[in-house]
Amino acid sequence: MNDTDKMVADALRGSWVHRFLPQSVWPYAQLARWERPIGWKLLMWPCWWSATMAMANMTQLPVMGGMGWAFLATLLPLLVLFTAGAFVMRGAGCTYNDLVDEDIDAQVARTRSRPLPSGRVTKKQAAGFLALQLLTGLVILLQFNWTTIVTGFISVVTIVVYPFMKRITWWPQLFLGFAFSWGALVGWTAIMDAMNWPAVILYIGCIFWVIAYDTIYAHQDIEDDALVGVKSTARLFAGNTKPAVSALYAAALALFAIAFWLTAMPWPAWLGLAAGAGHMIWQVKTLDIHDPANCLYRFKSNSGFGWLLFAGLFASALLPQF
Repeated sequence: MNDTDKMVADALRGSWVHRFLPQSVWPYAQLARWERPIGWKLLMWPCWWSATMAMANMTQLPVMGGMGWAFLATLLPLLVLFTAGAFVMRGAGCTYNDLVDEDIDAQVARTRSRPLPSGRVTKKQAAGFLALQLLTGLVILLQFNWTTIVTGFISVVTIVVYPFMKRITWWPQLFLGFAFSWGALVGWTAIMDAMNWPAVILYIGCIFWVIAYDTIYAHQDIEDDALVGVKSTARLFAGNTKPAVSALYAAALALFAIAFWLTAMPWPAWLGLAAGAGHMIWQVKTLDIHDPANCLYRFKSNSGFGWLLFAGLFASALLPQF
């Protein structure tokens, strides 16, 4: 078997996985999608947003306003933990999805070369790798307060349910939203040690965001999905995808704005939200649902949206320090 045979069709060539890891590890790295960072970044952003929004809200309070740059000593280690947790749990989720979807992946051109359907990893090996990732995720989760730990444990339900939804509903993206938005609850509780309405509203906004960007992503596989009977919002919306994605993005922005208002975010957060709105408008205006490369690029660009929102929130946390 040559190097090309060991690659997955939709894997990134020349990634750090293929440059630095031994070939014996490649199949496991591909199961976890280590060479495709967009997944863990999109999982990370709700964590970063909510934690930074909570910290910015606290620094507006008179009793906390004098904390100076010490707030970074609280926030930055949490952001590192969220990043590590997103990386590990995204890999665990992908491994679990591949175990559940092996029969479907074998019928789709883009996914039939993945480690399980191609036979380069057995189900037993994949299950062991999944257990190792979950254990690592647990170690990371145990670094937080008990409210966050309990919140994190509940998220497992959304992860377990999601892969089966494409078989029974036209809205699997909604259930992906439940899972990929959970960080909005985790990030807030890590700072506040409590669940409050701003976190819940941010969470719901993130769900709309996830449905929108994953609908764009799903248009890459729409023909194969139709052949094998996989349901998706891309197939459901079809030619109405642009207005549907526009409405979903608008709902996300409105809910983010409500969360910002409830937490008294200063002007940098609103500037970041406005820039994010411009980014979403660009996505929809330039989207071509019949061009897989166009869809993939706009899907990946949502990490840029994540940076815009985070930058505004981080600047809002910094503002009272000056």
